Amino acid sequence: MTEIIRCNELKQRLDEGAVVIDVMTPEDYAACHVAGARNACIYEIIFLDRVAELVSGLDTDLIVYDATGATKTAEVARDRLLQAGYTRVSILAGGLAAWREAGLPVEGGAEPAFPETAPADGTYLLDPQKSRVEWIGRSLNNRHIGQLAIIEGNLVVAAGRPLAADIIVDMHALTDFDLQDPAYRDMLIAHLKSEDFLAVDRFPTASLAIRGWEVKNEVFPIALGGIATGELTIRGLRRPVRFPALAAPQPDGSIKVHAAFDIDRTLWDICYGSYRYFERLGMHLVHDIISLELFIVAKKE
Repeated sequence: MTEIIRCNELKQRLDEGAVVIDVMTPEDYAACHVAGARNACIYEIIFLDRVAELVSGLDTDLIVYDATGATKTAEVARDRLLQAGYTRVSILAGGLAAWREAGLPVEGGAEPAFPETAPADGTYLLDPQKSRVEWIGRSLNNRHIGQLAIIEGNLVVAAGRPLAADIIVDMHALTDFDLQDPAYRDMLIAHLKSEDFLAVDRFPTASLAIRGWEVKNEVFPIALGGIATGELTIRGLRRPVRFPALAAPQPDGSIKVHAAFDIDRTLWDICYGSYRYFERLGMHLVHDIISLELFIVAKKE
């Protein structure tokens, strides 16, 4: 059976009893789909279960389609179905976009539920309630995970992509997630806030200033990948940083940004327990590398 079919062939196969499956999200399916198509979202773990509910047997003539045919979405759906034992699975070339362009019948509205549009240019203010920094520190025997609160910040978008950002972090708000004993947890937090590590009494805030964004993909504005460059200030020391990040405009006009990267804490004069600066540490050895993860939600000013 032909793997890729065109709109005119799909129309004929529909008349012959083929089952057409829209593999996009239920929200996009509800907004617009090929007339008569059924929905089984390939992004959900119940994809194959859903298909089994929709068709009568493994020899059913199936045609799957995605939004545009420009990604691997429909291809992955077909592969999953073939692996599950379905024997007659084809892909609609160009997906729903090609079907609509041909003027063929659709059901639902005219636009997808999640339009893939570039974010509007301008300044976005960070939402401190929805934004956070998470951290991971490690020793030979343990790993500690916690969070830092973001006080304020902004994100500047130009030409549909992030251009700059400023983020202020409250170091007094440092928390730990992994220790269940309150006494040990409080002891750890107090130590991290002390002069051995963050010297929070002298340096109550840290900051991240992004001044560059090297775009890594131009094709899919729903998630703009790039390399952010800028400066991270901890304990009053400013050091350059460079890390991969992802920015995604949301249906409500806000932007979500995510990044995960490692830093060498000793560059910010946080040297307690470092094997490069102290000897015979024993159980007090602490790894120099700290992992940081940013979850940012910003709304148009």
